[in-house]
Amino acid sequence: QVQLVESGGVLVQAGGSLRLSCAASGNIFTINFMGWYRQAPGKQRELVARINSGENTNYADSVKGRFTISRDDAKSTVYLQMNSLKPEEKAIYYCNAEVVHIARSVTAYWGQGTQVTVSS
Repeated sequence: QVQLVESGGVLVQAGGSLRLSCAASGNIFTINFMGWYRQAPGKQRELVARINSGENTNYADSVKGRFTISRDDAKSTVYLQMNSLKPEEKAIYYCNAEVVHIARSVTAYWGQGTQVTVSS
């Protein structure tokens, strides 16, 4: 089993910045993909950004140029630096990781989510 623990979600003013962190622990050989998704009230969960083991990234069009995803494999941690936040980006942000276990099986995990609130 693997646990993903997110942190960094708080209340911030529009135009402000936040950095989210997600640390994975447990039965981990390596992590293929790590990413951030968000779900606003009444909306479907959507991809925000994702990074693979080669540090190739992809972003939702709406966050390009403002958000940066990065990972620290030594810490099994993924970060999301969010700048110029907008009120409509208020959501629960979820961490996702595709983990290769020691026995080489592969499982996708979700964190419990962290609330980001952007005031106007």
